[in-house]
Formats: sequence, C-alpha cells, structure tokens
Amino acid sequence: MADNIARVFADAIATDPTRPLLTWYDDATGERTELSGATLANWVAKTANLLVDEAGCAPGDPVGVLLPPHWQTAAVLLGCWSAKLTVVDAPGPVEVLFTAADRVEEAGRWPAGERYALALHPFALPMRQVPPGCVDFVGAVRGHGDQFTPYPGAGEADAALLTRAEARAAELGLRPGDRLLVDVTAHPDPVDWLLTPLTAGASVVACAHPDPARLPPAPNPKTPPTPS
Repeated sequence: MADNIARVFADAIATDPTRPLLTWYDDATGERTELSGATLANWVAKTANLLVDEAGCAPGDPVGVLLPPHWQTAAVLLGCWSAKLTVVDAPGPVEVLFTAADRVEEAGRWPAGERYALALHPFALPMRQVPPGCVDFVGAVRGHGDQFTPYPGAGEADAALLTRAEARAAELGLRPGDRLLVDVTAHPDPVDWLLTPLTAGASVVACAHPDPARLPPAPNPKTPPTPS
C-alpha cells in the first residue's frame, strides 16, 4: 500500500506525462480545461516551491485550503502534499491559507502567516482586484521554479488519505489507463475526485454543476459503478 502522495502522483504520470490526467468541466459556466500529467506537475512544483521558498514552510506545518473542487485546487493540494505539509480542515492557526476570492470573509476565522487568494479563472489569469491582506496566488506562483524534489517519506496524513482512495478505487474497479467521471458537486472530497484516480493510475474528468442531459446513462443499480 502506498503511503506517499507525492510518489503516487509521480507514478501516475511516469508512463506517459503527455496524456490527459485531469479534465475540468463546469457546465454552469461552460469552462473546460484539460491538463496533461506534465502540465499539472508543473503547477504542483511551482506551488511547492512557493510554499517552501516564499512562505518558508517546513514539513509538518499546517495549511488551510478553502477552495472548491477545481483544477487549480488540485495543484494547490498536490503542492502542499509534495512539500509534506498538513492540510487541516477546521479553522485554526496555519502557516499558509489558500482561499477562493468569494470565501475571504470565512478566511478571517483562520489566523495565517501568509494568505493566497484564487479567482479560479478558467485561463488562470491574475486577479483584477486582490482581497485585502491576500496575495494573488496565480501572480505569485508563476515566478517559481518548474521542478521540485519532494521531501522523502510521507506527510502526516498521507497514509490515511491514500488508504481511503485505494479502497474507493477498488470499489469502482479502476485500472491503469481508465478515465473516471466525477460529479464534484456531489463528491467534493479530494479523495474522490483527485486521489482515487491517481492511486489507480487512471485519469479523471471532474465536472461541476453537471448538466444531466450531457451525462452518460446511469449504470444498472445491481452492478458496481464503472469508470467512463
């Protein structure tokens, strides 16, 4: 059983870094973004370098992520896990807080050393107006290096997260090379839409606010769900 998220991510893209690894749809806005393993790895490395070099984080430091499912959220989470940081769920003191622009008021409940705001723009454009007390994540992260060597060993919560993801992948019957369609509106947990396909060597099509008319027919309820 794997216990290192950074290694699972590296293994997922090792065979063919150019194949689509994460495809993001939002049927409410019409957004569609497709990232290869290499492209996502680039964003992940830049995020990890930002956390270590700019924010001064060390392994085990707590970080908060107040972001909805999104391809940029995947980069943030994988960057945190690559730097061996602990992503916490409940409000409390953190070294770094990542917040969606529309959750800045909620972010005030989190004492943080550094705050990065994300507009989650479809083309990852810089924010036109940065919330007070925050740094624009996209503007800051682009200046950091494209390579990051994850620290050895597992992060504090890696094993527990990967155990859940591997169990879910087994339940779905995922195999390397499969594509998993996930309604992230119904399944916002990153274990479901990010880590589960990664542990199986599969890719994911993550869809927010899915239009029922565009979804494939539901499987027979007597049979287990199958990957798309």
